[in-house]
Amino acid sequence: MIETRGLIGAIEAADAMVKAANVHLAGQRFSGAGLVTVMVRGDVGAVKAAVDAGVAAASRVGEVVSSHVIPRPHTDTEGILPHEEAPKTEPIDVQSD
Repeated sequence: MIETRGLIGAIEAADAMVKAANVHLAGQRFSGAGLVTVMVRGDVGAVKAAVDAGVAAASRVGEVVSSHVIPRPHTDTEGILPHEEAPKTEPIDVQSD
C-alpha cells in the first residue's frame, strides 16, 4: 500500500508498481483531505519491490504520506482489503510471413 497526498502521485505510484514487479493493482481508496491509497497484490518479494519503486516514483511528483507491506494478511484483515482478481491474459496468435 502507498498513501499519497493527491491523485497524480498515486497514479505515478501505481504505474511504477505494476511496471517494476509481477503484481496487479488491487484497488484504491480516497480517504478525504486529498489522501489516496493504492494497493497491489502478489508474492511478498514482488510486492516489496513494487512498493519501493512506487514510493520512489510518487516522491518525484508529489508527497508520499506512508507505505506499508502486509505479508500474508490474516483472514480477518482480508475482510477490509480489496479483492480484485489479477487480470486474465489471453494467448496471442502471432503469424509470421
